[in-house]
Amino acid sequence: MSSMLVCDICTQEVPSEDDMKSHLLLAHMEENSCCPFCTVVGLTYDELTYHINTAHSDSLELEPWNNDEEQPQEFQKAAPSSPEYIDRSPAAVGSKQHIEHILPEQISPVSLEKNSTKQNNLVECIQIDDTTESLNSSPVASNTEYLPLPVTPLDSDVCNASFDSDSLRESGCQASASAQHTDFDVDTVMECPFCCETTISIEELEFHVKMEHADLVDTPTKETSRQRFECPICSLVCPNCRILQEHVNLHLEENVRNEASADGFSKDSILARQLQAEEDKHRREEEAQKEKLEFQKLQRKFGLDNSGGFRQQSMQNLERAVVRGRLQPMEFHLQKAQMMESIATGVDDGRTTTSGVLEALRHYYSNAAPEVSRVWLCSPVDHFSNSAGDKGWGCGFRNCQMLLSSILKSSSYRNSLQGCRYIPCIPKLQSMIENAWREGFDPQGASHFNGKLQGTKAWIGACEIYCMLTSLHIKCQILDFHKPSSSSGTHPLLFDWVLNYYSFDVCHSPGKVVCSSKPAIYLQHQGHSRTIVGIEERKNKSYCLLIFDPGHPPEIVQRLTRHNLDNSALKILRKHFSSLKHKQYQIVAVEGALSPEEKAVRLQKSKVFRAERIP
Repeated sequence: MSSMLVCDICTQEVPSEDDMKSHLLLAHMEENSCCPFCTVVGLTYDELTYHINTAHSDSLELEPWNNDEEQPQEFQKAAPSSPEYIDRSPAAVGSKQHIEHILPEQISPVSLEKNSTKQNNLVECIQIDDTTESLNSSPVASNTEYLPLPVTPLDSDVCNASFDSDSLRESGCQASASAQHTDFDVDTVMECPFCCETTISIEELEFHVKMEHADLVDTPTKETSRQRFECPICSLVCPNCRILQEHVNLHLEENVRNEASADGFSKDSILARQLQAEEDKHRREEEAQKEKLEFQKLQRKFGLDNSGGFRQQSMQNLERAVVRGRLQPMEFHLQKAQMMESIATGVDDGRTTTSGVLEALRHYYSNAAPEVSRVWLCSPVDHFSNSAGDKGWGCGFRNCQMLLSSILKSSSYRNSLQGCRYIPCIPKLQSMIENAWREGFDPQGASHFNGKLQGTKAWIGACEIYCMLTSLHIKCQILDFHKPSSSSGTHPLLFDWVLNYYSFDVCHSPGKVVCSSKPAIYLQHQGHSRTIVGIEERKNKSYCLLIFDPGHPPEIVQRLTRHNLDNSALKILRKHFSSLKHKQYQIVAVEGALSPEEKAVRLQKSKVFRAERIP
């Protein structure tokens, strides 16, 4: 009967040493093993060997053989000079089989390096107790005391081969009856597999492991083993301390990289914030500069840039005309003297005034204009055009002069205008508006102009006209047509209001031409102002406003004073529905004279200006 070898780990029987090596390599080296004495699982072969030697040293003695068989003899390894051989010498050991796990006596530098990379793997040597007869009959060891075996790379990791006693007994091998354990003197340095501390003997190594690493050599269960190697950072359970250490080192390296990247990110963030702050500052400066330029443009547009007023602009235009040859020096001095006289007296010089337009219109409508069924005209009024001294900003003042000329020619207002017998010039009108502000009219408007108009080119509107007329005891009102009253964007309600205004006291007057006693109406819209002097009703029931525009030069307006007017000459006066398409219009209409008490009431109401809104 051939001898069989038994695996110490799984007790599987194999017929030869080569089969045993293959079995150990395939079944126990490449896969995780489990302890045959306890429930520990998931260990490599080296870890299992160390675990059995430390945790189950008392259980290494096997059960006695059956009574009908001889007790096997124990072979003890003797250390030859060459580490390439494993020698087995017989020794008597009583009636039980003993398996001892010992360390080699001498370790070569090559094996030391291998031990450092494989955590000091232990070499297990098995002593076999058998009879002398079986030894003598063995073909391998019949004439020698030792059983030398060549050590292959596989043998360097695992060299524990189990010899079956039955096989030896059947081959007739006889061994000595006595067996003994041979103590080995270890003169090499032993290294702890846990902390790499070195010792000079096995006893010191065992004592060190039991004292310093007792928690690692205790027999753990499957659950406690996993909990013991739990990562303190991410709670990952590792199979052993070595893998846990490598895992924690990865965490530490990652933290270092994160700190470095965070430091770089912090610097980048600071730089980005600095660049953003500089960009915001530059943008704010550009916006402030742009806003400043826009404000300066508005100041120049509305005459609030302190570039001079009517007098300065008149002088500049006269000098420019002389330089360009359009004006002789003698004429220059003459016009300059007239201008200075007009400013000094406060009376307009009349150089841009055109009179007699309404008389010519009355004659025209009476004898011609067959397309007109009826026309309503205001009280007599003069036309005032812009001059070189107020061109671009003086339309409000020129319309104010037209309105005053209409009021002064009416006997109903002579008592109210005791201090204004003549048409004032533009600087005088500016002074009259400033006086109204000083009386307390329209404080908000006064603050807008800083309480000053003289010496500026500031534009004026309906509020300033209202304040000046009210301060002169003239009863008037402001009406605000704040939005179009038709779907086409026109203002038919404005036309209806003007018609009612001029036809209120002459509704039963016969004739085609109706001359009302009402003064002209001041008309204001965005960027310009004009004066309404009448309204005509056509035979197709449409209406057309008659408007004086200060932008028309005196030469063109004087054509309307001729008695032989034609229909084409009235184009500069007629404004149909489609001609008034601004979004908003305001008008100032004179209603009569004011008593001192009524003036005081209107003064209080002007603290907060409220116009009548239509619609």
